[in-house]
Amino acid sequence: MITEISAQTLPKLTPIIKPWVGQLLQNKGLLNEILEKYGSPVNIHHKGEFHENCRTFQEVGENLGVDLGIFFARKANKCKTFVSEAKAVNIGVDTASYQELADCIEVGLPSDKIVLTAAIKSRKLLELAVNNDILVVLDNLDELELLQSTCKELGKSCKVGLRVSGFLFEDALPTRFGICLQEAKVLLLEEFTSEGRFGLLNFQGFHFHINGYSIQQRATALSQTIQLADQLGVEGIECQFIDIGGGYLVNYLESADEWNEFHQELNKAILGKRKPITYRNDPLGMFLHEGEIFGSPKVYPYYNEHPKGIFLQGILESKFDSDTKLHEALSCRHIQLRIEPGRSLLDQTGITISEVMFRKKTSQGHRFIGLGMNRTQLRSSSEDFLLDPIFISNADSQNPEPVEGYLVGAYCLEQELILKRKMEFASLPEVGDLVCFVNTAGYMTHFYESQAHLLDLAKNLFFEDEGNFEGVFADKY
Repeated sequence: MITEISAQTLPKLTPIIKPWVGQLLQNKGLLNEILEKYGSPVNIHHKGEFHENCRTFQEVGENLGVDLGIFFARKANKCKTFVSEAKAVNIGVDTASYQELADCIEVGLPSDKIVLTAAIKSRKLLELAVNNDILVVLDNLDELELLQSTCKELGKSCKVGLRVSGFLFEDALPTRFGICLQEAKVLLLEEFTSEGRFGLLNFQGFHFHINGYSIQQRATALSQTIQLADQLGVEGIECQFIDIGGGYLVNYLESADEWNEFHQELNKAILGKRKPITYRNDPLGMFLHEGEIFGSPKVYPYYNEHPKGIFLQGILESKFDSDTKLHEALSCRHIQLRIEPGRSLLDQTGITISEVMFRKKTSQGHRFIGLGMNRTQLRSSSEDFLLDPIFISNADSQNPEPVEGYLVGAYCLEQELILKRKMEFASLPEVGDLVCFVNTAGYMTHFYESQAHLLDLAKNLFFEDEGNFEGVFADKY
């Protein structure tokens, strides 16, 4: 049972905290030294959890007898160190830009451990891929023609995958990515011959991108792609892999009860049945009309019970037909399953630390705590980052009195809030105190970061040695 909470109490969202984070946060002297040297904010990473997350996915493939190819989605975090770690654990990297691809080549990843899936592909990017024997996933006819032209100019061929769409699940699954299944079939049968328009492109397999977090939708798309592979196999065209992309859930929170309480209290606040728990009663993507709430919060499912390997296993154990599961269908056809996890490989690999710069009260009575960072340095497509931060005071207050307020940032915008949620502080933070945001490495720190006002980007550090400052080193980016 979820206990009713007082209208005066802010709901908690307690994050899962790994031991390396707890040990680091206990060392105030080290944290202050880091902030003094590198500025605020700073992103601190740890490589050990990356290895553990890789192993979680690998075990699913091994247990189900699936040839599993893991390609880390580099776009989730720009630190070059994670590319090196991918090489160390013998997984691949999914690249989405010229620099991402160049980094992989520079690190020395084998060509078969790199895939290029960029949403926009320039001739310069394709030349780099072709010259380094990198597989390119193609999304549309214009890309096919540009790559064929590039190959012709270079006098080389190129390995390719086709991104497909048009999957039927109740109705057509919407996506802006890919070529319709039947169109892809015709292209491969008629245009990928030695005399066809795309004779320099060597088809290797299929790729798809399904938005959202439905196991059954992913399973349906995979099933229909296998069926397409079967149709092409009859015609002598081999499908070596099917890449089902990324989007494997991460569980950020300790408590399902807290997650449910937060949503209940948010609804109460929007309906005026309690004091707001977000700035200006922001509904986080919902809207109120004639006393009724419509929609649901546009936020990541920060608490979920099917994260990472459990999510992948759910897809693979879904039915292909009445007698066969998807993992069996892949195995008996000798088709490699490829995945492109980003957030889930970065689960618990990073934190963000910022410094308190000011405290104030507005004319409306809101208490603001100004941090040395901006909102793009803790932002994804989610309306808010729904984890409670950790406050680190540099002075032990003798008589702490809890206060409430909002964390705001450096951009000159009315909406420049680091978190839209109202926070409760054990005592009023002092200038120079620190705030830690947990589990930020996946998308939160780099995907939307910007340099408005010509402010510096956050430095990215890796923490290896729990004992001293020498155990921290800066990444290239």
